[in-house]
Amino acid sequence: MKDNGQDGPAGTPAESSAANTRAGEFGRWIPIGLLVAVMGVGYAEGWHEHLSLANLIRERQHLAAFVDTYLLLALAAYVAIYAVSVALSFPGASFLTIAGGFLFGWLLAGVATVIAATLGATVVFLAARSSLGTALKARAGPFLARLSSGFRENAMSYLLFLRLTPIFPFWLVNIAPAIFHVPVGTYVFSTLVGIIPGTFAFAFIGSGLDSVIAAQEAANPGCAAAGSCEVEIGAFVTPELLAAFFVLGFASLIPVVLKRLRKKRASE
Repeated sequence: MKDNGQDGPAGTPAESSAANTRAGEFGRWIPIGLLVAVMGVGYAEGWHEHLSLANLIRERQHLAAFVDTYLLLALAAYVAIYAVSVALSFPGASFLTIAGGFLFGWLLAGVATVIAATLGATVVFLAARSSLGTALKARAGPFLARLSSGFRENAMSYLLFLRLTPIFPFWLVNIAPAIFHVPVGTYVFSTLVGIIPGTFAFAFIGSGLDSVIAAQEAANPGCAAAGSCEVEIGAFVTPELLAAFFVLGFASLIPVVLKRLRKKRASE
């Protein structure tokens, strides 16, 4: 009797499905793997070391001249450098914001920084979501599942609190929502809104940096060229400023508190 073609090698469809599953799982780890690899190269080569106040002071005249001549190109370069620095989780985001305020003024730098930081943070979020978030979701126990569900239910308030309160590392706030599978739109909007106060505060500090450097240069001629002017950025970050951020952060949790109070009253 002629074979009708239905008796193929045993297990072929299952093997093909398993191979596709393995390929899909491997592919999900590629974005975060590339980020980690580039981050490792960046730290090994010392890319982040160029992002320093001493370098800014030393090169400030050249940078200012470049900005005056090629404003749009300089602004695009600033946005690109900032976004890449955030995506690679380099330290010094506050310094870059101050540098932006120094070079472009507080308003233009503030807008550019919010856009750049949101872009960089979204890259990290999407990369982590495709790998860490998917892996943890597949292996999540009841507690993590409930925690993830609660976080997503009040994602906007929680993310605004994390962004506004200056005690959580920026990179951690980029990754945590990915683990809890927060919607991309919610993440992007809360990031953009949540970083506005701090961004414009540091950009405003940067806009007044030139006068501070000039005073140091007058007291210690040649310190700017040598990059040795004593400018303490921490002196600008006053307790009052930090307190304002904390107040804004806790204010973002008011909707969560009210929601829980309403649920409690309804259950009673």
